[in-house]
Amino acid sequence: MLAIAALLLPLLQVLAPSAARAAAPGDVVEATPTTVYLAPGRLLEVPVRAWHLRYRSTSAVGGSNVVSGTLLVPKSGYLGKRPIVGYAVGTHGLGDQCAPSAAMANGTELELAFVSLMLLKGWAVAVTDYEGLGTPGDHTYMAGRSQAHAVLDSIRAATRVPDAGLASGGPVVIMGYSQGGASAGWAAQLQPSYAPELRLRGVAAGGVPADLKKVAENVDGGGDFGLAAAAGLGFDAAYPELRLADYLTPEGAALFADARDDCVDDLRDKLAGRTLTDLTTQDVMNRPDWSARLQENRLGATRPSVPVFVWHGTGDEIIPIGVSRTLRSEWCAKGGTVTWTSVPAPSHVLGAVEGGPLAIAWLAGRVLGLPAFGNC
Repeated sequence: MLAIAALLLPLLQVLAPSAARAAAPGDVVEATPTTVYLAPGRLLEVPVRAWHLRYRSTSAVGGSNVVSGTLLVPKSGYLGKRPIVGYAVGTHGLGDQCAPSAAMANGTELELAFVSLMLLKGWAVAVTDYEGLGTPGDHTYMAGRSQAHAVLDSIRAATRVPDAGLASGGPVVIMGYSQGGASAGWAAQLQPSYAPELRLRGVAAGGVPADLKKVAENVDGGGDFGLAAAAGLGFDAAYPELRLADYLTPEGAALFADARDDCVDDLRDKLAGRTLTDLTTQDVMNRPDWSARLQENRLGATRPSVPVFVWHGTGDEIIPIGVSRTLRSEWCAKGGTVTWTSVPAPSHVLGAVEGGPLAIAWLAGRVLGLPAFGNC
C-alpha cells in the first residue's frame, strides 16, 4: 500500500496543485479565452489575446470571494517585463449583464477607447468587473476596499494566467474614472498593506467621488439620483449590518428591489428626480451605523503609496469638483506626490474624455521610471 501511495502522490499533486498551499487573493479560478470587440454586433475585433477571468479576492470586510474580469495582452512582443495596467471602469450598473466583461464581449464597452491606447503602448490591461458584477451575489457598488482589492487582485491574477506570459515583478500602474477613480484611489492607499509585492509606479484617478455623502447630497432630487440609490444598495451588500430594507417606505422598497439588476441608464431613468427622504422612513445617512461606514469609505485619510495623477472636470454635474480638490489637499498634507489638473469639461462624462489621454501620458512616464513632480 505504501508503494502505491508513493506512486499516486505525484499524480495527485499535478491534479490538485492547490493542495500545496491555501488559496490566496489573486489566484486564478478560471481563465477562458475570449474575444473583445470595439463595436456592437460583435464588429471590429480587438487584435489582442484575451481571457475572461474568475479570480480570488477579498470583500470590504475581509471575507474571501471570487471576482470576474477580462485580461487583454497585445500580440506584439515587449522588450523586458511587459507592464500591467489595472484598469478600473466607471459605473456600469448593478446587474451581471452590465459587467465590463460582458460589454467587451458584445462590443458595447465605451472605455475600450482608453484601454486601446494602453494596448498600443504594449501594456497588458486587466479590467475587473468588481465584486458581485458578473459573479453571484449583489454588486458592492462604491465600497472602496472591495473595489480596490478587486483591482489589485486582477493584476495579481494577470501574472498567474499561464498562457499570458506576464512575469511578476514588472511595472504596474492603475487608472480609473468615477467609480473607477475611487477604486484607483483606494488601491493607491491600500497597496502597501494588501499587495506589497506589486511594483506599483503610479495611479491616475479622475472624477473621484472621494466623499460619498457629499456626492449623494449633490444628486438628491436630480436626474442622477439613481447613482445614490445604487450606492445605498452597494453598501447594503458590502455591510449587511446596515439593513437598508428596514428603513425603506413601501414605494422605496419596490423601487430599490427593481434597481438591483439594472444597468446605469435604467438606474438614472427610473429614479430621476426622486429624493432619499421620499423613499426612506429615517435619515439613513445620518444614522450612526451608516455614518460610520460612509466615513470609513471617505478617501484621503491615508497617503498614497505612489505618485498620483488626479483630474476633474470643472462642469461636473454629478461629482462636484470641490470633492476632488479636498482629496488633493488631504493627500498633499500627508506628503503625497499629487499631480492635480482640472479640465474645462462641461459634464461628468466629458471629464473622462478630456482627461483620459492626459492621464495615460502621465502613466507612461511612470512606466518608464521617470520621476513625478507633484503640484501640491
